[in-house]
Amino acid sequence: MSNNRDINTDWEDDDDDLDYNPSFDLDTDLVKKLRKANRLQEKKIKDLENNLGSLTKAQRERIITDTFASRGINTKIATFVPADLEASEDAISAWLDEHGDVFGVQKSQRTELSQQDIANLRQMDAVVQNSISPDRAEDLAMRIANAASAEELNSIIYSQQ
Repeated sequence: MSNNRDINTDWEDDDDDLDYNPSFDLDTDLVKKLRKANRLQEKKIKDLENNLGSLTKAQRERIITDTFASRGINTKIATFVPADLEASEDAISAWLDEHGDVFGVQKSQRTELSQQDIANLRQMDAVVQNSISPDRAEDLAMRIANAASAEELNSIIYSQQ
């Protein structure tokens, strides 16, 4: 235990520093400039936050009114949209589908294609795929008109099949 007395115990003297109170009465010019710059920065931050808030609010209102207008709904209903609702067309449409009956709005109905319509569309697609485009038809007419021999004419005609 006698060896412990030889160890430096300066950390016990830290309590003496608790009485230290720095005085800011004698501010230097640098400190005054820094405080002024800090106040200016805080003012700029506050202005930017206000601008961001107003722009975000305007964008949200615009999205809501555009969504209502695209669905043919009176835009006055936009005042009843909850503030915590995400400002996207999908979220607003989902909210309208859920709560639209309160305002007399019908749910948006998606019409499904019948099997007959799908078959007709596939048939039209097949016809268009194998058709000759106007540019190709003009090229074909030009090649036929410029054919010099019967063999060349036959090769043009049979290559188009």
